[in-house]
Amino acid sequence: MDNTFEKRKKIIYDLICDDFYVPMKIKEIAMLLQIPREQREELKEVLNALEAEGRIYVSKRGKYAKGQAKRLTGTFQANARGFGFISREGEEEDIYIAEENRGGAFQGDEVEFVIVRQKDDSDRGRKRTEGKIVGVLSHRTVSIVGLYEKSRNYGFVRPDDQRIMKDIYIPAGREKGAMTGHKVVVELTSYGGDQKNPEGFVSEVIGHINDPGTDIMSIVKGFDLPVEFPEKVMNQAERVGKDVTPADMAGRRDLRDWQMVTIDGEDAKDLDDAVSLTKEGDCYRLGVHIADVTNYVQENSALDREALKRGTSVYLSDRVIPMLPHKLSNGICSLNAGEDRLALSCIMRVNAKGEVVDSEIAETVICVDERMSYTSVAKILEEQDPEEIRRYEGLVPLFERMAELSRILRKKRHQRGSIDFDFPETKMMLDENGRPVEIRPYDRNVATKLIEDFMLLANETVAEEYYWRQLPFLYRTHETPDDDKIRKLSTFIDNFGYHIHVGNEVRPKEVQKLLGKVEGTPEEALISRLALRSMKQAKYTWENTGHFGLAAKYYTHFTSPIRRYPDLQIHRIIKENIRGRMTEDRMAHYEKILPEVAMQSSVMERRAEEAERETVKLKKVEYMQERIGEEFEGVISGITKWGAYVELPNTIEGLVHVVNMTDDHYEYWEDRHELIGERTHHVYRLGQTVRVRVLETDRVQRTIQFGFVS
Repeated sequence: MDNTFEKRKKIIYDLICDDFYVPMKIKEIAMLLQIPREQREELKEVLNALEAEGRIYVSKRGKYAKGQAKRLTGTFQANARGFGFISREGEEEDIYIAEENRGGAFQGDEVEFVIVRQKDDSDRGRKRTEGKIVGVLSHRTVSIVGLYEKSRNYGFVRPDDQRIMKDIYIPAGREKGAMTGHKVVVELTSYGGDQKNPEGFVSEVIGHINDPGTDIMSIVKGFDLPVEFPEKVMNQAERVGKDVTPADMAGRRDLRDWQMVTIDGEDAKDLDDAVSLTKEGDCYRLGVHIADVTNYVQENSALDREALKRGTSVYLSDRVIPMLPHKLSNGICSLNAGEDRLALSCIMRVNAKGEVVDSEIAETVICVDERMSYTSVAKILEEQDPEEIRRYEGLVPLFERMAELSRILRKKRHQRGSIDFDFPETKMMLDENGRPVEIRPYDRNVATKLIEDFMLLANETVAEEYYWRQLPFLYRTHETPDDDKIRKLSTFIDNFGYHIHVGNEVRPKEVQKLLGKVEGTPEEALISRLALRSMKQAKYTWENTGHFGLAAKYYTHFTSPIRRYPDLQIHRIIKENIRGRMTEDRMAHYEKILPEVAMQSSVMERRAEEAERETVKLKKVEYMQERIGEEFEGVISGITKWGAYVELPNTIEGLVHVVNMTDDHYEYWEDRHELIGERTHHVYRLGQTVRVRVLETDRVQRTIQFGFVS
């Protein structure tokens, strides 16, 4: 047999090497060589073997030719369903990898691949470019978090990450005392193969799955979030975190007699922004005073390097993993009421139309009068609560001025087309063991909006000034959505009688108008979700390309240097400029480092968001565990071929799997975002209100299963 196979390989290879051969599809080769239909499979095997040896390759059109296909490289992202995608730097579109083309690649691997099929636009936009992995260049995943289970004389670990398809084999004696039910961190020693499981050893036992805190710690370890600060960093924080002295204040503007407050959530401890506001005639003088963190975190110090590595503070449901040690983030850098603090102040004169007519950024020393919470400011402004009004009597006029200016700024932003996606965030109440006792949407009230408005204005003002100064800078940018996605959205909303004007490229105003039109209609949930999904993600860049969602030409992040590295980075640039030290050399230095800082900050922001999302998912699962069998009303928030996702008013989302839709066989219509029953023609569509029952929850996979209640 082998001999025959080799002979066949030679015949076909010779044919393909022939000078007169033109690349052909398998069907054409079969016809040329008069291979009967029933032997096509054998021909395919021969061609596959030649391809695997790198002697021939398949073109994007499925034609076979001599030599090797162009090899490309990228990062492999697995999917829990077996297939995956390869993302490439600088490329918008990912390459689809079918399960049989994975070539043994592991989640996160740096791989070499060839294109086996080009995206075909004639095919109703369904198909995407497909690839095949031909080699693994390096493994990015070196440790995995999972649940340890002991078997006879060895153990294995079930990965938390669903994208890792196989359990990890742990040889005897390498389990570090782990017992069945322990969550552990595993260092991989081999990545397995088609028939073989990956192998590793336990490097850390996090705790038993039922112990309080183990679940969140598993997420922390799974995302490789740094928990402890290195000793060097702690020592440095200790040294620099001293009280403000007269020497520190030298050369700064003294604003300690200005009336100002911080307004934050009740539980916030890292207060990085204070606000002052007076009115002179028709003009407002708005001061946004930001903690001067760079005074304590010098460039390239151990503190600075650690902050850049972390990129951002991470807020999980029961803990904060700060970017800077607590000694700074909750101490000297936090604008605590009644204490002298160093700040970088952006002071703006705003006219009655909401235009900034004049602004300056100055190094200042401030003293906050009162630490306010969103709740109590809202009580004063919205509910006119007599008790709160009495308690903060001296500040009430300030809050009233703030509400007045906030309305003006909001109206101005609305007029230029700023898009406000009002999807509720989740607010959780946990008991002392970390069990969720209440989950509800996080209220955006008049006070949260007020701070939002002032921070947006300061961020824009700073970005615009530094853009025109033509200095190296970091911007927060949000690109215009892809035409393709907007066209799809446009076609879809036509069904509902809505229209979005596309032109050369879509304008934010169009999206905003659409959201305004659907407000309060039955299809509001559906259309605003689809509009949001057609948007890109905002990121940090060193070139200013504007912010689509805010309809802003210039935008940056200036207001949170305690918890975001980009803010800290631009504070340094601003201060060097104010002090007249921005030499050619310094500019060259910043031009060199900023692309890297922007990239690192964007990547770390994604990591933090994912970890936060996973924690929230976990707590939602715990919450629903105690409500199995109960019924709820919700809205269909996602439609896929495996079922419908339903979101409840308290922001919890679960899946109604097609397996549990027993009244009919449902077909998935991708372009219409619908599941349609073959027999009954019953339709489930995005945005539809439905009743569901909680069927089951899975803490390890962090999933909730619902069933429809007819």
